[in-house]
Amino acid sequence: MTKFNEFVKTYDVRGLVGSQLTDEVVECFGAAFADELDLEGKELVVGHDMRDSSPGFAAAFSLGARKRGASAVMLGLCSTDMNYYASGFLDLPAAMFTASHNPASYNGIKLSRAGARGISLDAGLAAIRDRAVAFFETGIPADFALGSERNLLVIDDYSNYLRNLVPLQGIRKLKIVIDTANGMGGLTVPVVLGNDASIEIIPMYFELDGSFPNHEANPLDPKNLVDLQQMVVSSGADLGLAFDGDADRCFAVDEKGVAVTPSAVAAIVSKREILRVQALGEKTPTVLHNLLTSKSVPETIAAYGAIPKVTKVGHSLIKDQMASTAAVFGGEHSAHYYFREFWGADNGMLAAMHLISELGSQDRTLSEISADYTPYFASGEINSTITDAHGAQSRVAAEFEGAFVEELDGKTYSHQDGEVWWWCNIRSSNTEPLLRLNVESNQESVMHQIRDRALAAITSGD
Repeated sequence: MTKFNEFVKTYDVRGLVGSQLTDEVVECFGAAFADELDLEGKELVVGHDMRDSSPGFAAAFSLGARKRGASAVMLGLCSTDMNYYASGFLDLPAAMFTASHNPASYNGIKLSRAGARGISLDAGLAAIRDRAVAFFETGIPADFALGSERNLLVIDDYSNYLRNLVPLQGIRKLKIVIDTANGMGGLTVPVVLGNDASIEIIPMYFELDGSFPNHEANPLDPKNLVDLQQMVVSSGADLGLAFDGDADRCFAVDEKGVAVTPSAVAAIVSKREILRVQALGEKTPTVLHNLLTSKSVPETIAAYGAIPKVTKVGHSLIKDQMASTAAVFGGEHSAHYYFREFWGADNGMLAAMHLISELGSQDRTLSEISADYTPYFASGEINSTITDAHGAQSRVAAEFEGAFVEELDGKTYSHQDGEVWWWCNIRSSNTEPLLRLNVESNQESVMHQIRDRALAAITSGD
């Protein structure tokens, strides 16, 4: 029995190919998407990544939607941000087939409304799921004439659009190692960055291969950055970039082979976007950051005269807040970066281009630049498998009794004693039996102490 609740997640559909996601299931999602968004007689965009199952799933989704009277614009192979570009530029709803950084046995669907606006469980995905379940149980009725299907290549227009947003002319010569992990960056990087005389690219794993033969396409896991770090140092490169499987997230490594935190990248891009719009007359722009970014991010935003606004974690939620606040930029600790000029959607390539421009416009090294935005000490995200999340949260609350508590996303405990401060966030995963811990302090020893106390409380009862 197919249990849709097991693979319809908070922000997208993500499941095992064959046992959870099949052509029949995906076809039902296509029909449900068309009905929920009232697409009879209208178009939608469908794109897919390089996984073996993705082309077939894209075709099945198109068929389901067309059975409900919609017409499909087929992008073929694309990155997720290319899919967002098509949704934004064409002002059409879209489906992207990818499981991002998940292993080869998985696939999934990222859904957008017209203009690349997000769809999450609380904003349409639950209704689409329920319609798909009904179609799966009773079949898709032949109420409408079958919609049409056409192919559209957008990569050149996508590349030109990004190059207009972040021009790279005039920067100093840079040697950049780029690891695309056999994911969709292998398609987009050569087109966007490969023709610039100022940039020498040393490619790593550019061949599209959904079996991920070299390493997982998940740069958030340090082990997947090792090859990049070694190549940056051995080649004497100025910068290393790593993209995830669908190329919507980008991670950076400095010339010493040290990973640059996504918070530092968020702070750098925040500064650049603030200065850009201020030059156009926007005096106090809003910039979003989720509550797990370093304290240095809102400090940087405020220092440049903008308004920092904290958000919960999650791309659909942040896209909604990008729209409602008219924020110029938004950054997450997980290396999702959102741009107002990109329909409020996240775009790892744009973040990479900002970093390249920042580095190429001055003589300092990336390690020197990033040090300006990394003044504090962070634990990084630590995951613990927990069967009783409520009990673990209760133990943490007892451990940090007397600290200030906020409940925006999970629980954030904070305390300041003179000039020494710390904060500690514990939140449940939306998809797995995990508690996620993040700690930061302006004193390294304090960060270690709070981290260890929190971990002991989390795990002591499990």
